[in-house]
Formats: sequence, structure tokens, C-alpha cells
Amino acid sequence: MQLCDIGVNLTNNRYLDDWQETVHTAAAVGVSKLIITGTNMQESKDALTQAHTLPEHLYATVGIHPHYAKEAIDGLGKPQFVEQMRQMLSDNKAVAVGECGLDFNRNFSPKTAQLAVFEAQLEIACECKLPVFLHERDAFDEQIRLLEAYRPHLVGGVAHCFTGNTEQMQAYLALGLYIGITGWLCDPKRGQALRDAVSHLPVERLLLETDAPYLMPKTLKANSKRNDPANLPYILQEVASLLPANLSTEQVANISYQNSLSLFNLE
Repeated sequence: MQLCDIGVNLTNNRYLDDWQETVHTAAAVGVSKLIITGTNMQESKDALTQAHTLPEHLYATVGIHPHYAKEAIDGLGKPQFVEQMRQMLSDNKAVAVGECGLDFNRNFSPKTAQLAVFEAQLEIACECKLPVFLHERDAFDEQIRLLEAYRPHLVGGVAHCFTGNTEQMQAYLALGLYIGITGWLCDPKRGQALRDAVSHLPVERLLLETDAPYLMPKTLKANSKRNDPANLPYILQEVASLLPANLSTEQVANISYQNSLSLFNLE
């Protein structure tokens, strides 16, 4: 059984001393491929460096999270990262544009900056023919509107760390996107809407992720508070128990793994 964790924040300071060990520990339990999340230009650069250090296991996304949008525009609101991002995306370890999207929940960046930076990244994804790695919080309608506008030229993407309801999931699926499921599913209180949605999720659109070191599954008895990619098999089991298709855990693992290879064009 092989798995791909499509969302790992391996550049986070909590992995400063043991990120390589973390990768090898995950591989030992079948999580043989990991995609490191880029959230700004420096972290995307660091993610690519890590990916080249352990090329048999690692890939990276290149993008600007909406929290950092205000740092990526000039005084006139124009994106200042386009050429640098294009160059970084030419790296053979860069497999998606993102983490990009909109976050109107915390608004660490003004909405105007978020919209400008997100749209610029959608344009780059279309130009480079790479999938988008999407973030969204409390901005669903606006995000869907932009995705619909660029859909004819997008090659695909994933709603990363999806925590929404069935209706929202269906909207992403209608755009031809994949759904990334994390340990949020294991939160008996906050995760109920997601559990209901997963019970309607076509397995051919399923991707698995930990979003490590965040989102430790609530029901997982662990010695550490840090979520690690080695926990992905636990999330897999929970997902498999909810899917509408009558499939074994091993079958779900294989399908989600093949979905990852297909969307991100992995080796």
C-alpha cells in the first residue's frame, strides 16, 4: 500500500531539526510521496530545496497564501511576484501553483490584495499548465466565481484541506477539481459537516493530506501534539469508513494514490 500526502508544511519551524527523519518515518508506514506546501516565495524556495534533497519522496507547490497577499503587491495593488514565480515553477519538483486562494475569515491581508494575488496565480497556473492548490475560508462564493472564470484554461486543482459541506463540495467537483481530506474529519464536533460531505464524495476525486504539523486528528491517541505525515494511514481508515463506495481501505489507498499521481503528474 502506498500513499501520497498532498499537503505537508515541512518548512515549518516545528520540523527544523528533524524534517528528513519525518519523511523517512512516513515512508516506513507507506506514505512514500509528500508534497510540501509553499505559502510565499521564500517558503516555496525552501520547499523546492527540501524536495531536491530527498527527491525520491518529495515535491513542492509554489505559491502565495492569501495571508501573505499584502506583501506581494506594490503600492498600486499590482502583483510583484509573477516573474519569480514563473521561474520557480519551471523547476521539475514544482507540481502545482499554491497555496493560493481567499481567506476572508481572518483577513490578514485586505480583500483587494487577496483578489489581485489569487487572480494573478490563476493566470500563471493557466499559462504554465499546472494545477492549483487551493485555500478558502469564508470566501466561497467569490472563490468559485473566479475559478469558474478561469476554468476553461485550468488543467485541474484541489480544494486543499476541505472543511466545507456537501453543497460546497459539489460545487468544486462541478469545476473538475479534487477534494483534499485531512484529519479535520476526525473532529466529532467541528467535522460533522465534512463527514456528511465525504459520504457523497466520488472516490475518483479523493486526495489525502495531513496538513502537518497542523490538524492532528482529534481521535488519534498520540504522544506528540505535532501532526506528522506518518498519521496519514489513520486518516485513510476514517475516510474509507465513510465513502459511498463499498471499497476496502487498501482499495481507497490505491485510488487516492493514483489520483495524486494523475493530478500532479508525479513520477
